[in-house]
Amino acid sequence: MTEANKTGRVPVGVVGVGSLGQWHARVYSEIPEAELVGVYDINAARAAEIADRYHTRVFPTIAELAGAVRAASVVVPPVQHAAAALELMAHGAHVLVEKPIAASLPDAEAMIREARARRLILQVGHVERFNPVLDYLQGILNQPRYIEAIRLANYPPPRPGLPPRGTEVGVVYDMMIHDLEIILHLVASPVVDIQAVGVPVLSAAEDLANVRLKFANGCVANITASRISFERTRKIRVFQPDTYVSLDYGAQSGKLYRKVGMAITGGDVPIEKEEPLVRELTHFVECVRTGAAPFVGGEEALAALKLATAICDEIRRNLPTTVPA
Repeated sequence: MTEANKTGRVPVGVVGVGSLGQWHARVYSEIPEAELVGVYDINAARAAEIADRYHTRVFPTIAELAGAVRAASVVVPPVQHAAAALELMAHGAHVLVEKPIAASLPDAEAMIREARARRLILQVGHVERFNPVLDYLQGILNQPRYIEAIRLANYPPPRPGLPPRGTEVGVVYDMMIHDLEIILHLVASPVVDIQAVGVPVLSAAEDLANVRLKFANGCVANITASRISFERTRKIRVFQPDTYVSLDYGAQSGKLYRKVGMAITGGDVPIEKEEPLVRELTHFVECVRTGAAPFVGGEEALAALKLATAICDEIRRNLPTTVPA
């Protein structure tokens, strides 16, 4: 592992510079406290393209990249998260791995054990936690009773020789897990009941899912995720005894209404727009510099993965055993 360079900037790298990893490279190249030392990708031509764009170098292996950096992002398909993260950590590098933390619970637990044993930062890319709308929501939240989250997207485009991006897993792991992690954080109470349905349409796993969660403190959450929609939506609505707030992650806007006596008053809420990925990677670099715990570490991401796994199990139980003629 390479320590901070003479300027005090943290040497960082990116493993996987596809459709999302390229933005990690771009942001690291712009963060004053970071130095983008290099990138690795199984596609050497793609790695060279991104390295040239952001004035850095290509490393031929993850191990060689790990030896040149202090920290790295892992932005590869979920089934490869554990192998890449564990190799980086074996060389002493702090890791930010994209969500979900891994494609299986044993892999996630192995990553957490390794980070703990080596005293390394393990942050997980639940980027919506860095959306300014969450800052606002947490500032007014006191007793959530009902939460509704909706996340819709178009089906990913085809890729030569590969499945469409993200479809290596179902929509619960791919998209809904953002909302699961956020809701677990906001409610801070154990889940006591799960009702879930899902349907595979274009891929082998569910492409559309709806979940109803009940928590020990009485809060109820209804969550919908679809990657076969013709529109893109990322919204959360929260009801409290005297307050209703509706927030749009994409537009970074929202409305709040309060019950005052027998009247309801409210309107637009003040949200200062910022790029969540910039906030997320800046936070990661700062955690590496100071040793602070990240907002979404391995344990928080594991809790979301466990809930996502339980939801997928429930979806499978509810699938019809026969197809009508």
